[in-house]
Amino acid sequence: MKGTIKQISLFAENKPGRLAKIAETLSKAGINIRAFTIAEAGDFGVVRMVVDDPDSAYKSLRKQGFAVSETDVIGVEMNDIPGGLFEIANSLGKGGVNIDYAYAFVTRSDLALLILRVDDIPTAQKVLKAAKIRLVSEQEISKI
Repeated sequence: MKGTIKQISLFAENKPGRLAKIAETLSKAGINIRAFTIAEAGDFGVVRMVVDDPDSAYKSLRKQGFAVSETDVIGVEMNDIPGGLFEIANSLGKGGVNIDYAYAFVTRSDLALLILRVDDIPTAQKVLKAAKIRLVSEQEISKI
C-alpha cells in the first residue's frame, strides 16, 4: 500500500536462543533491523520488526522455518518531547482511527520515529497529514 512501511512479524518459541537465531538469519542475509518489538504470548513470542529489506527478510526467515508474515504499518515522525505521543494519538482518536499497537525509537536528540498499526490506514494518513504530522517512507526508514 502506498505510503506505508512493510513490517515483518513472526512467531517464535519463547525459549533461549530463538532471538539469536532470528538475528543470525537476518545478519547472514545482510539485513539490518531498524526497529523491533517482542510481545510475549505464553510459550511463543510475537516479534515485529522494520528492516531495510523486508522482502529478503521474509524469504530468509521463512527458509529457516519461521512462521512469518508481512503487515502494512505507518511510520510517523514524533517530536521527542513531553506531549509528542499525545499529539499523534489525539489526532488519530479524534479522527476515529484506532491504534492496534505501536512502538517507537529515538533517531536523534529531538526526534523519534513511531511505528503504528492502525485499523484504517488511508484515514490515518489523511488525519495525520491534516494535523501536519510527517509520515515517513519505507526508503527513509532504511537510511536511518
